[in-house]
Amino acid sequence: MLNIEKLVKSFAGEKARGRRRGDAQAAVFAVNDVSFEVKEGELFTLLGPSGCGKTTTLRSIAGLEHPDSGRITVGDRVMFQRGGDHGRSVNLPANQRGLGMVFQSYAIWPHMSVFDNVAFPLQVRKRSERPSKAQITERVDRVLETMELTPQASRQATKLSGGQQQRLALARALVIEPPLLLLDEPLSNLDAKLRESLRYELKRLQRELGITAIYVTHDQIEALALSNKIAVMTAGEVVQLGKPREVYESPANKFVAEFIGTSNFMPGTIGARDAEHLTVETANGKLYLQSAAQLVVGDEVVVSIRPEAVELSRTSLGAVKNEWSGKVVARAFLGDAVDHVVAVGKQELRVRVNPSVSIEPGSEVYLRLDPTKISLVPVG
Repeated sequence: MLNIEKLVKSFAGEKARGRRRGDAQAAVFAVNDVSFEVKEGELFTLLGPSGCGKTTTLRSIAGLEHPDSGRITVGDRVMFQRGGDHGRSVNLPANQRGLGMVFQSYAIWPHMSVFDNVAFPLQVRKRSERPSKAQITERVDRVLETMELTPQASRQATKLSGGQQQRLALARALVIEPPLLLLDEPLSNLDAKLRESLRYELKRLQRELGITAIYVTHDQIEALALSNKIAVMTAGEVVQLGKPREVYESPANKFVAEFIGTSNFMPGTIGARDAEHLTVETANGKLYLQSAAQLVVGDEVVVSIRPEAVELSRTSLGAVKNEWSGKVVARAFLGDAVDHVVAVGKQELRVRVNPSVSIEPGSEVYLRLDPTKISLVPVG
């Protein structure tokens, strides 16, 4: 459906840390050699911190930014190509790409009713492509019903709640029946409870309607809950691409492990290896784990352990692998879990357990680490 090939977008006139444009002036690469593919019916998320290039990538797809080089195709249509072996340059204007976009601010027209907001993209089409009035009414009524906005059709758009305005913006993007829907942090302006509710509503609609969508967010939970695939970005580059569970459980590097959720990190050295069974020597003792990483005895590694992968107990099971003793330093009740900070030797580990387990600070405890849930990330 969507193919991005070697996309590059730079901004001139700022101090560069990478390559140079010309001899005198440096450039900052907002997007640096980004490539990925989105299949039909997928919800593909660009995830990363502010300034990582995710919104610039989305705006390049929409035609709102003009990349330096690369190629963007949607289906059989070339939206943009420049440089490399792509042949003649192509850069379709945004209004000719036929893509739907929902902005962070919703950008609804305050002087129009809900119905007119949704109908407007159809009404301003070229006469040869414009549906009849009856067809416009039918399409608008259908999408308003899907968004559960039919009762508000005649209401002024500004008199809707935040959640309703978000659905209105989505309805306006869907009414043109785009081959690709672009979503730029559409839930970020909502409160936490409404954001969670609309997150699942958006996922349901995407599945039921078979929408192909690119979703931009810096919210890791949102990305994990919504996506079929996630591209984690930093400094203008995609550093890991995969399904949500793969990205979470097998981070490609320390940045991904830190940015997606929470992790405990420990330096260590490979002490022994038997096929995919490894022993890692750490300052706190030996760790036994399973990994297909191409490592040999003596290699330095960083061990990543998610807080929820650690079992916490007041009693020891005896001579079992991956059981360490420690002392609770702090705890915090989170509603659906209790976080404990446990000192093990000179290191403090974060442990997240069921709310039925709550151990007061100062208590001696035992940690048990599941060998199948321990990851290794490259040093550096």
